[in-house]
Amino acid sequence: MTAALPTDFPAATVLGYPRIGPRRELKRALESYWNGTTTRDDLLSTGRRLREATWRRLAGLGIAVPPSNTFSYYDHVLDTAFMLDAVPDRHRAAETGAGAGAGVGDGDGLDVYFAMARGTGTIAPLRMTKWFDTNYHYIVPEIGPETAFRLADEKPILEAVEARTLGIATRPVLLGPVTFLLLSEAAPGSPEGFTPLERLNDVLDVYAQILESLAAEGVDWVQLDEPALVADRTPVELAAVRVAYERLCGLPDRPRIFVSSYFGELGEALPVLATTPIDAIGLDLVSGGLPADLSALRGKTVVAGVVPGRNIWRTHLDDALNTLRHLRHHVGTVSVSTSCSLLHVPYDLDQETELDPAVRERLAFADQKAVEVQTLANLLAQAPAGDMPAPPARPTAPAPEARWDDRSPYAARAAAQAEHLRLPPLPITTIGSFPQTGDLRAARAALVAGEIGEEQYETQVKAEIERSIRLQEKLGLDVLVHGEPERNDMVQYFAEHLDGFAVSRHGWVQSYGSRCTRPPILHGDVSRPAPITARWTRYAQSLTSKPVKGMLTGPVTIVAWSFVREDLPLPEVVGQVADAIRGEVADLQDAGSTIIQVDEPALRELLPLRSADQAAYLSWAVAAYRHATSVAADRTQIHTHLCYSNAAQVLEAIDGLDADVTTIESARSGGRILPAVASFSRGLGPGVYDIHSPRVPSADEVTGLIEAILAVLPVDRAWINPDCGLKTRTYEQVEASLANVVAARDRMLVLTQAP
Repeated sequence: MTAALPTDFPAATVLGYPRIGPRRELKRALESYWNGTTTRDDLLSTGRRLREATWRRLAGLGIAVPPSNTFSYYDHVLDTAFMLDAVPDRHRAAETGAGAGAGVGDGDGLDVYFAMARGTGTIAPLRMTKWFDTNYHYIVPEIGPETAFRLADEKPILEAVEARTLGIATRPVLLGPVTFLLLSEAAPGSPEGFTPLERLNDVLDVYAQILESLAAEGVDWVQLDEPALVADRTPVELAAVRVAYERLCGLPDRPRIFVSSYFGELGEALPVLATTPIDAIGLDLVSGGLPADLSALRGKTVVAGVVPGRNIWRTHLDDALNTLRHLRHHVGTVSVSTSCSLLHVPYDLDQETELDPAVRERLAFADQKAVEVQTLANLLAQAPAGDMPAPPARPTAPAPEARWDDRSPYAARAAAQAEHLRLPPLPITTIGSFPQTGDLRAARAALVAGEIGEEQYETQVKAEIERSIRLQEKLGLDVLVHGEPERNDMVQYFAEHLDGFAVSRHGWVQSYGSRCTRPPILHGDVSRPAPITARWTRYAQSLTSKPVKGMLTGPVTIVAWSFVREDLPLPEVVGQVADAIRGEVADLQDAGSTIIQVDEPALRELLPLRSADQAAYLSWAVAAYRHATSVAADRTQIHTHLCYSNAAQVLEAIDGLDADVTTIESARSGGRILPAVASFSRGLGPGVYDIHSPRVPSADEVTGLIEAILAVLPVDRAWINPDCGLKTRTYEQVEASLANVVAARDRMLVLTQAP
């Protein structure tokens, strides 16, 4: 019975931990399994080693009861859907020798699981989008009225047992049932107005079964993550929270329940949670703040997230300790934690031996944050009782005054660009990057290691540029790109050429699946000591008579995908980067580029979760972009790109960017954004090729997507392009896919009788 459980919540914990491996072992294991060079057993063995290493590592750092079920072969939201057997019928066809519904936890069912994430030759994957306001991507479950939920995968239970056999007691972590349903979308064919939250009671049946099974295995605590509760929630959604936790807490045999929130303040959800019988509540006191009224929390264990889980700066221990003492005085039992899972930071600062010591001493990666949590728990235990005033919230400085030179009205620019560029109807372009081959990556590594010189490396880069240009000409694309072979990453490359940034060697963070990035460290004032991109674009343009786009990353995205200094207001930091990108736009234009793409895929990503804060953010974010691009002349066509972040929610702001052409993700999501863009007044390119899947779309499939585009956009404003850059694909996949895109476009030109 729950009342008999003797174990208190740990005094120090973390909400989650990186799962890709300190040397990206999971990435390599996944990709070798996908390409057929290793077996399923090899992949499962890597997973077991990484899980064991994580549990032992955290225990060694002082985390007595580390979390389990935070490991994933692709994505924890996908894991939850698979666990509940929320598998679309189209993906069940991918099953091989495993029985229907066999679990990922025991190694069966992987073909179905990866089909949901990546698709197959004939089956499209589930949609993918951003995890709240982070750069992590999750797979969006499809839930319908007829989805038959059951416990199809015992992964949470198996991992708890696995850890116990190693002598380690863990706290299994599950995505909370309310957040799971709020993040899901209605399955195709669902009745109009249906929402996945309507299936809450059926989902709770499975969660109850899981909790009872965990209790039978001797698990003391389970963590249910409900980050969706920090956003604006309706009365119906808040009522669902009450229903969920009153039911789960009412089970006669269950572990104690810890409901964790993160990425902001619980707000109106706090009193709802606090009045349910849950045993512990997690508060993000970094992204959010202390609740104004703490009285509702008395009698609960408060898991205080005072160590930042999303940045890599050392914790201000004195401030954090004051906050903990204040909480303890008012609520009683307090545990120290990270503000969210450490999924969003690299593993270990000790690997970064080449960082500037003045920067390094300011940093803490996942391991160091675990130590900070334990240190604070020890300090809190030794601190005398009594209140301690909580540190005041950091003041929010007003955004700097918007400054840009207005460009001519779009109609005048469009006429000047049409006369200069003379593009055909439905022009085809790509988003920027072309495949990064193994030879190119090896050459970049050899350059860093000092095994080859800069001249030898640049010779290979030029050969890759020519390869991509010749392929685009062969396929019949209209606006070409140089392929970006000189760039390791669309943000890191600029960080390496701007003052105020540092770059780690091993600071990898998972973006989705096997895809990892190394976010730069923005630690000082940003400036541009020299031009960065113009020479490569100029070289590419010398190889062809077709226009070649200059390719830049926008100021909001560079900042969003970096670990950013905390001593300046974010708008001021973004403004410094906008100054640098403005210089790049001017240099590209001076070098002869008359199409320049300035990508802002993170514009929606940084949107505050609370609607009351969104207008101010969008105002300064749009102003920064316009400052960066308004130096362009009328005949210079400015493009921008957004992907995988529900761009439909910020269409007014996208329009405010004043770009001449906007490309957006659309293929992966089946064109769901198209109804919202029917009134868009500038050039628009909804994607027709999902590049995050290895599958090659047929010409018929692309034709259908173009037909859907032309149902809402006139031919003279529609562009044809992939969803995103082609960096992660192979040349074989790219050539076959783009050939089908060109064939579909040409077919549509005939059908529409365009001149």
